[in-house]
Order: sequence, then structure tokens, then C-alpha cells
Amino acid sequence: MKGRAIVLDHIGDMEAAAYMVDGKLDDLLIDHTDGPRPGAVFRGICDRPIKGQGGMMLRLPDGETAFLRQGKGLRPGQPLLVQVTGYAEDTKAIPVTDRVLFKSRFAIVTPGKPGLNISRQITDEDTRDALLAIAHDVFESDHGLILRSSCEGADEADIAEDILAMQSLADAVLQDADGAVPEALTEGDGPHALAWREWTGAATIVTDPGSFEDQGVLDQIGGLRDARVPLGEGSMYVEPTRALVAVDVNTGNDMSPAAALKANLAACRALPRALRLRGLGGQISIDFVSMSKAHRKQVEQSLRAAFKLDPIETSLVGWTPMGLFELQRKRERPSIPDTLLRDI
Repeated sequence: MKGRAIVLDHIGDMEAAAYMVDGKLDDLLIDHTDGPRPGAVFRGICDRPIKGQGGMMLRLPDGETAFLRQGKGLRPGQPLLVQVTGYAEDTKAIPVTDRVLFKSRFAIVTPGKPGLNISRQITDEDTRDALLAIAHDVFESDHGLILRSSCEGADEADIAEDILAMQSLADAVLQDADGAVPEALTEGDGPHALAWREWTGAATIVTDPGSFEDQGVLDQIGGLRDARVPLGEGSMYVEPTRALVAVDVNTGNDMSPAAALKANLAACRALPRALRLRGLGGQISIDFVSMSKAHRKQVEQSLRAAFKLDPIETSLVGWTPMGLFELQRKRERPSIPDTLLRDI
């Protein structure tokens, strides 16, 4: 199947969305965890400070706990509006931030940060002026507003409706910011809503029941149980451990002088997709094929270009004394459990 397609379906009773490019699975969202989703907003109650880290533990509903990295000036018992930023690892607290955003397909409302901004990806001045006019017509709030790049070419009425919806949601949530007990105020978006919000390019939308099987999505998800990622120029193994994600790059049978660089550059291009589909984050260590120091800069530039296009925040830390390359990737998605992969 040529072109781009967004496939919305269920795996058992779990909501799921797949983004396909020329028939190849490029992105995947599966709602297979019981914890709060990233983006969910809570009224938390400050519990205890974490000495030495400057953070604060908070109480959430149903006995859950959250960790706020910047807790300076907060006191135990104080209510605080927080938003989930990622998935918690086993036995760890849920990561949250006090910089709450209300994000939709076209608009992001930013309480406490006034101002009207338009994505820098929109460069046409006439388009920017038209978007400013829409915002000034409908946005009446002390909050800040960001208009996303997806506004370019979108229907003006849809943009205005989106702005008003996010403004109303922000106002409603902020009214419930104070209280003596923790409370869930929003749930966070599931895979279908996230697909509508984030996959904004032109694509065919497939929503028929059983479309994951019909479009070959299930077969490709099943293939994720294999740590090996074919590169064409060698192969790459992506293996999560409890402490980190280990990536090993090999040249295979190619013994030519250029084999190492070709395999390493192919791994750079393939790695963001491999991590994205498996829902892997945290510390990532890459063992590239041994190469000259002159080629390291070229490989690092290729990595930087590949992750620039990836939607999940990833920091390139650099080379270790042993020649490994380290990344730090935000845990925006839960890793797909082996039990799910085996059942597909």
C-alpha cells in the first residue's frame, strides 16, 4: 500500500493506532497500561521533599504517588496542579510537572505564560497574519496560546473551534486547582485521540474493525519481538535491560573497508523508528562498529539529523571513553510487554 495511512483499531480490548508509510509500520500507539497517561492533569497534594534532589513527592488519587523534580518553595499538604509527563517504571513514582499545558491538534494553551505565538515552521507571512487574526477574534484569556504547525492549510473554523475548546478546558481545570484531597482532573489522550492530535500530515484514515489484520499491522507488530533490526547495510540489535537500552551494530558478511561506516550510518537512520515502535526510552548506549575518529563526527551528525525528525525528545549525550555513544530519551510511551507480542 503506497502512501501514508493512519489505522485505528483495537488489539483485544486495548485501543491502538498505527501510522503506516508505504505499507511499513512507522509509528505505533497501544493503550496497554493501567497507570495514568501522559498529559493527564491532577490536583496533587505535596507529601514530602526529597532532600538532596530538590524534588517533591506528591499524593495522587487511588494511593498513587508522583515525583516533581523541581519542588523548591513547596510545603507538605499544599495542593498543586500537575501534569503527567511520562510512564513510571516499576515501583517508581509517576513523573509530573507543574508546567501544565492543554494541547490539541491546532492549539496549545499555556496557563501562567501569557502571550500569543505561532509555530516557527509556518514561515509564510500571510498565513501567520491570518492565524493571528483568528486567535485575536476568539481567544479571550490571560493564558498563553501557541498555534501549532498543523494550522497551516487547515480550515479556519476548525482552528477557532480548537482554540475555544482548549481555552474552556484550561479554565475548567484551573477552577479545581484548590482542594484538600488529590483528584484526577483530566485523563490524558488515548491512542486514537493522540493519532488525530499528532499525525497531522495528509494520510488515508482506516477505521474498519479488524483493519490491523487487514493492513498487515499485526504481523509487523509481532516482528518487534525480535531484537534484530535489518539495515540492508548490516544489522542492529536493540535490547532493553533494566538499567538501559543496549544497541549493537554489526556489518554482517561485508568485510570491505567502507562496511563499518555504511552500517553505522544505516543504524543512525533506523534507530529512531526502532525505539519508537518498541516504546523504549531512558538511557541508551550504542555500540557502533569500530571506526576511525574521523568518521565519528559524520555518524554523530547523522544521528542528530535522524532524531531531529523524531517526535519524542531525545538528548545526544556523546561518546564514552570506551567508544560507546549515549543518548537520553524521554519515557513518553510504555514499552510493549513481551506477553502482548507473544499473543499477536
